[in-house]
Amino acid sequence: MSDEEASKYPHSAISTWSGFVYQGKVALYHCLKLINEGDSEFELQLDSTDDFAIYKDGNLISAHQVKAKIGDYRGNYKEALEKSASLELDRVAGIKRYFHISQPINDHSDYVGSNHECVEFYRYGESHHCELDKIEELTKQVIKEIYARQTVAFDDSLIDANYCLLSDRISSKALAIHARIQNEGDTQRKAAYESRVTAESILSDITDTNPYERKDYYAIELKARLHSHLEERLDESLPGMSNAVYERARRIYELIRLSEGGDFKILCQLMKPSEKFSRIQDADIRRYSDLVHTINVEPILKRLPHYLDSNNKFYAPTALYLPEPTDKKYCKSEIIAEIKNNDDLGNLLFEFNNLIAAKATESFIVDTKYTNCFNGSSIDAQERIDSNITKSLCISILTRDDAEARLK
Repeated sequence: MSDEEASKYPHSAISTWSGFVYQGKVALYHCLKLINEGDSEFELQLDSTDDFAIYKDGNLISAHQVKAKIGDYRGNYKEALEKSASLELDRVAGIKRYFHISQPINDHSDYVGSNHECVEFYRYGESHHCELDKIEELTKQVIKEIYARQTVAFDDSLIDANYCLLSDRISSKALAIHARIQNEGDTQRKAAYESRVTAESILSDITDTNPYERKDYYAIELKARLHSHLEERLDESLPGMSNAVYERARRIYELIRLSEGGDFKILCQLMKPSEKFSRIQDADIRRYSDLVHTINVEPILKRLPHYLDSNNKFYAPTALYLPEPTDKKYCKSEIIAEIKNNDDLGNLLFEFNNLIAAKATESFIVDTKYTNCFNGSSIDAQERIDSNITKSLCISILTRDDAEARLK
């Protein structure tokens, strides 16, 4: 595509990390609000005409700029407001222009640009702002109202599940734009401009009454909660962080955001290998996050955070919490039981057989006496089985100190 052709498409903010999550959540809230008001004929466009935009029949209906934690005064947003009011490509005179902020400011009256275009501070009920930790609950309330109108039987679990899956879908849409650029050689502007989400598909996703039957549900749910926790941790710890600690936290955060469902299924199973593969508890997410942020070893950030020693053996951080000496006995028996009931976990532990506990009084070995954790379709695995050189899977559960010593 020539520079002249590329200029026909708005600049994309797809590579911008700051505010990405808040932007997606606000876009989802606005779309569901439109659907709840009876409009199901629009399309959502991300990171192109504006931070997000609503189109109908090929025409721009509204352009939305989203700013998270910029400042307490209107003056902090002067440049962004001017940009929002500007006439550019699809942003012609007379369209609706909205400005979303995450914190209160001293003046939220409409902004009128020198071109007489009006930018309205978006209202969330009686407020002109919505804090990062409040947007999810507001969105779930709209989902409840949609269910009531559609006469869908629901409970809080169904709302949580569908919100989680739909939020992930919106984020994945943005990542799909990035993939098009990388894999198809498309320009960022054109890919972002043309890739849109229909209101009909959003409504279909939100009214799915059996989201738990999706094989990737628990992985996607973990991704959302771990992503949210890391975001909060990064935000709270930022003032006292060194540059090195901040850079690690940022890289871990981005790995989580960019990871796909399959990687999170692996993480689900490795985070607590002593328990049945299902929903990870909030306490486990905190323990896991604390470990990967504070261990004195730089992680390898591919697929999931892990480590490699000088003998090329893999180490995986976990949420295993074993504060009492007696916990070792139960951990051993529970891991062995899970491996025998879960071939996927067994195969994973042949690769990641050094597990770093979030807390443990001592390091120990789990000899599973189990040798059938190979994929039978693998030629190499089958040869090892046929030649009787398979060995029992032994798993090392390590304290953080012992893991750091091995990985230096």
